[in-house]
Amino acid sequence: MTAYPHLLEPLDLGHVVLPNRVIMGSMHTGLEDRLSDLPKLTAYFAERARGGVGLMVTGGYAPNWQGWLTPFGSKLASNRQARAHRRLTDAVHAEGGRIALQILHAGRYSYHPFSVSASALKAPINPFKPRALSDGGVLKQITAYVDCAALAREAGYDGVEIMGSEGYFVNQFLSERTNQRTDRWGGSPENRRRIAVEIVRRTRERVGKDFLIIYRLSMADLVEGGQSWDDVVALGKEIEAAGASIINTGIGWHEARVPTIVTSVPRAAFTSVTAAFKPHVNIPVVTSNRINLPQVAEEVLARGDADMVSMARPFLADPEWVLKATTRRRAVAGSPCGRTGTRGTRRRC
Repeated sequence: MTAYPHLLEPLDLGHVVLPNRVIMGSMHTGLEDRLSDLPKLTAYFAERARGGVGLMVTGGYAPNWQGWLTPFGSKLASNRQARAHRRLTDAVHAEGGRIALQILHAGRYSYHPFSVSASALKAPINPFKPRALSDGGVLKQITAYVDCAALAREAGYDGVEIMGSEGYFVNQFLSERTNQRTDRWGGSPENRRRIAVEIVRRTRERVGKDFLIIYRLSMADLVEGGQSWDDVVALGKEIEAAGASIINTGIGWHEARVPTIVTSVPRAAFTSVTAAFKPHVNIPVVTSNRINLPQVAEEVLARGDADMVSMARPFLADPEWVLKATTRRRAVAGSPCGRTGTRGTRRRC
């Protein structure tokens, strides 16, 4: 019997069965911005698929140039780019893995002078002030998300993750802190939620039923003027009804002053937030932040805090994290298991 029965239990999502409850969360590796680096990114993801992770999420790809994190940064907005990504998805599938592309529109976090957002409010961590979108401009951004998801499907991805957390574009509409609109995209909580729900609904209509849509939901903004808990729960219910397959937990905006992932934060410090949210929806819910060890992940899942766990940096350190949890091995820093150490002794695992 496995030491981690909840962690390694398969998850049936209807059209696909994931082999375990582990998501490799989105990380920017520096290899997403140029197609010339795609072979390196392909090798990176293929190695982690070989290591047994149930589902991987790429670094964020903008749906258009306005959503760029930086000028000429990662973007999926053309058939040419989608065809190039086929090399990556084919390699992941050849290793038995599953992978979703994260759609990330940076909004007022875009580090360029052509950024757009719900309102013309500059972020405290960015020197560039965004332009407030017109009603038609909002609809164009929604279309860009939907088109990006369709291109991801064309590229062979198993799904997309819509980034609605961390203070990025969608989050900027959800919060009174950054949304001062008085039209149908602002004002009441229902209006502020409209863009997130429309993105998910229209994406589902475009990609069909057999394609994963993960929504990264900000369950704790940790900034003044952020969403209330009632708003978070209401959004989750509407996102589920719109067609999301999975809801992933996001904690904190980038401009928040509360630490969320540094080593001073206790292990699994925010899983109670996911646990409080989970009873309000019927689709799988993922928890995240400072879950680094298999025994911690097992405890989180055994308590029923979430249906899956998302980890990012552990997979930078060890692409075989899941495989080692399955075989009850552990890596030893500086020397792989079983090899001879610096003093001639055998490393024990």
